[in-house]
Amino acid sequence: MLQPKPAIDKVVPCAHGGIDYSELKKIGIPRETILDFSVSCNPFGPPPGIREALSSASIEHYPDSEASELRQSLAKKLDIVPDNLIMGSGSTELIRLVAIAYFGSEDLVLIPQPTYGEYEVACHLINAQVLKQPMLKGADFRLNIAETVDLIQKYQPKGIFLCNPNNPTGQYLTKEEVKQILSIAKDSLVILDEAYIAFTKNAWTSLDLVNRGNLVILRSMTKDHALAGLRLGYAAAAEPIISSLKRVRPPWNVNAVAQKAGIIALNADGYLEECGIKIQEAKGFLVKELAHLGLPPLPSQTNFFLVKVGDATEFRQALLKKGMLVRDCTSFGLPDYIRLAPRTLPECQRLIAAIKESRVYSHVS
Repeated sequence: MLQPKPAIDKVVPCAHGGIDYSELKKIGIPRETILDFSVSCNPFGPPPGIREALSSASIEHYPDSEASELRQSLAKKLDIVPDNLIMGSGSTELIRLVAIAYFGSEDLVLIPQPTYGEYEVACHLINAQVLKQPMLKGADFRLNIAETVDLIQKYQPKGIFLCNPNNPTGQYLTKEEVKQILSIAKDSLVILDEAYIAFTKNAWTSLDLVNRGNLVILRSMTKDHALAGLRLGYAAAAEPIISSLKRVRPPWNVNAVAQKAGIIALNADGYLEECGIKIQEAKGFLVKELAHLGLPPLPSQTNFFLVKVGDATEFRQALLKKGMLVRDCTSFGLPDYIRLAPRTLPECQRLIAAIKESRVYSHVS
């Protein structure tokens, strides 16, 4: 039988949070009974009116490949020119477009660890080589910027992926740290993934760094506006970079319904701020209650956080049987941690009750 190119043998599908429908079917748990704390999306749903408005999306015609109206609305919202933007079917598609456009066989790409697994998948798809920098373990998994700078100077990587705030640790690099990396990595493309920026405390703006020429900023409207089922994200970069990404972008990559939803979401003034206040309240409740149970969460500057629980796989399975889904971080190389993202306050109260009731909790404590 015809075999794929050798690089495909390196590609291992990335584990993600979210519901595994085949798993639920196997253990006999109805989907509608699950409370999902494993994904870091806005738990309060899309902005008001968005579901009704989607019925007017034109699905009988091909969508606009440029997503022109959405891109214009976004550019106005961000106060940048439309030529600095490209829309994607989620930010993960854009990660792969960057790899296809800029990295080749045997190119070296620096990826601090632990982090979002799709960076490595994208590199392996085009046979690029991955250089992994372990983050400092212990209290907070901070990235050692001095070590990052040393690695860049020593290996001169073609690309550098920085998840900021980082998934799954919730750690957030300062603007000065990012500017330091950009200054050292003048011959590298730095991909700054800000998928979780909307609910990050004391977030700084990165958009004024776009025209440095070696930076791509990735963001997700999926997570901000609870549009996971539609897939919607964007990249901001200097116009030559955007032009290169467009050359490798599939036609009609953002469907008509997602484009319509994005426009409506951008016009929902104050919605994200309102949700952010409630998310922080729910997060505060979880942090306090988990600490009382002897499961203190690690410090995090965004909505999600890590909790050391012993055997993460066992802990997840015990809670799943009670209708609570948490993220087992074994796939991140952290087999004794779970990741939690707050839902509504009443749902968070149900999670704490389930942890107290679970037999694995007494083992952990």
